[in-house]
Amino acid sequence: MSPGRVQRIHSRNATFQQWHSLLGNRTKRNRHREFLVQGVRPLTLALEHDWPVRALLRGDGDLSNWAQGVWEETAAESHGILAPELMAELGGKDEATPELLAVLELPPDDLDRVRAAERVPLVTVFDRPSSPGNIGTLVRSADAFGASGVVVTGHAADPYDPRCVRASTGSMLSVPVVRVPSHTEVLDWVQQQGTQGGAWTVVGLDEGGDLPLRAVDLTGPTVLVVGNETRGLTRAWREACDHIVSIPMVGDASSLNAGVAGSIVLHEALRQRLG
Repeated sequence: MSPGRVQRIHSRNATFQQWHSLLGNRTKRNRHREFLVQGVRPLTLALEHDWPVRALLRGDGDLSNWAQGVWEETAAESHGILAPELMAELGGKDEATPELLAVLELPPDDLDRVRAAERVPLVTVFDRPSSPGNIGTLVRSADAFGASGVVVTGHAADPYDPRCVRASTGSMLSVPVVRVPSHTEVLDWVQQQGTQGGAWTVVGLDEGGDLPLRAVDLTGPTVLVVGNETRGLTRAWREACDHIVSIPMVGDASSLNAGVAGSIVLHEALRQRLG
């Protein structure tokens, strides 16, 4: 397969400005239904999982064998050849200019995307996270420990921020991630799932939880709720939870990072399920 329409871009024209806006403007990402992917692993995973590619971008120079193969074999709405300084700007980091970048189509925010039929569902909810990095960390752990997907609720950082995609080391492209306005949509969806395949358990995570983590059965269909990094669980989520668990700790630390705490619970769920 040879590249389709190829654009050569050597100035900050309107097309470049649209791609550049995807770095830091969530409104533009949502309006155009697209986001920017940086890095070899995220791009490789995106292609393995058949993400629709709006644009594939490269610099105006020689490519490695890997990058040349991707450039020639990837179906995309457009292929862009950019001046080196423009590629470096879109790369978003101070290190070497990336060989390739991809603009991918945003998936629908449909909760049915997070239920994996081949295993017992383990859905992770991150409520009102303020840090793209923490979202990426939790998505990476969800991938590693076999969760069905991640749901981001409320007024939150954007999972499709490039910082989140980087922090997930590409797991954003292999684990379904869905955004919904509030707890209501999740609970309605859980109730619907319960009528189809047995009762679900909603487990909240809080340092003041009334049960230690290992006292809760995580082997059945489960929703794990991780609260905001500073304010924790909302009252609505607390009232919706069947259990609120805490992670036993020693030492002087008053609490754990939200992404780390969620990761520990996900690992415990995997331990129980493998056992």
